[in-house]
Amino acid sequence: MSTNNIDFDNLTFTFTKTRSMYVTKCKQGDNWNSGELVPYGNISISPASTVLNYGQGLFEGMKAYKTEGGRILLFRPEKNAERAAMGCTRLSMPEVPKNVFLEAVKTVVKDNSDYIPPTEQGALYIRPIVFGSAEGLGVAPSTEYTFMVYCSPVGPYFKGGLTPIKLIVSTQYHRAPLKGTGSVKAIGNYVPGMLPSSNAKKEGFAEIIYLDAAEEKYIEEVGAANFFAVIDGKIITPELTGSILPGITRDSVMHIAKEKLGIDVEERRISIDEAMTAEEVFCAGTAAIISPIGSIKYNNKEHIFSNGDVGPITRELYDILTGIQYGNDRDPFGWILEL
Repeated sequence: MSTNNIDFDNLTFTFTKTRSMYVTKCKQGDNWNSGELVPYGNISISPASTVLNYGQGLFEGMKAYKTEGGRILLFRPEKNAERAAMGCTRLSMPEVPKNVFLEAVKTVVKDNSDYIPPTEQGALYIRPIVFGSAEGLGVAPSTEYTFMVYCSPVGPYFKGGLTPIKLIVSTQYHRAPLKGTGSVKAIGNYVPGMLPSSNAKKEGFAEIIYLDAAEEKYIEEVGAANFFAVIDGKIITPELTGSILPGITRDSVMHIAKEKLGIDVEERRISIDEAMTAEEVFCAGTAAIISPIGSIKYNNKEHIFSNGDVGPITRELYDILTGIQYGNDRDPFGWILEL
């Protein structure tokens, strides 16, 4: 698709075809090598591939931003490379080396740079994926793997920008059990959430909150984002027990809170009842960035945290984070990679 046909003023978080994608393959037991850019398009894969039959695959989510001066910025891409490598190990796939991962991402962004909207309109969403692409009927790791990177211009994940969203707590579904693959961006982790998320949206909620699978008492995640609460001046976020994704935005928020704002941050279990006593609640992720939570419905009762206003700590964290990501402010942490 030509960029002339893209309405950057009205972008939503949906897929738009771009110019090219990056592809490389690796046999089990071999090392990954640099791949190549190819025109974006469909791929050929066997019906007996392990990704189709057993879900052996993972993905990452990243964004590239374009400043008013035309600079192209990536936010902490090495952390995505590290998380993908960890996930590959958990899913019995060969780790994609950091240099191969970063080369692929940078190559795709550079070749599709004209698809990056101005920061006030959105970003270029980057999707690296790794999956078992060889045939295999038995439940066993694939003998060949494919690493691909494609991209798409996107608008905000939640409509309305920094506007408080309404959430509902799931009492019927869990996201992930302890000692499973909840800490990996495994492709199989996301389809079970489609039904509860869809049901929540039909009821007028932006997303769902998942509780832990063991006691159904402690908050895990918000759909595909990490959860935060401000209680007695402290920021509390669920600890990484193995069932929660170690979000890169999550880590960034905690770092900013401690280093820039001097706010104590606690990583610990937080019950849904305790969360209801918070002064502010918000969620954070690559797609959502930071989204304030205006209300949470739990057991047929709706707790209101704000009437349309954004809490001061949430707003300050958002302003600092996006100031760094968008290239408007100094980056004191060395998080930005400029292409």
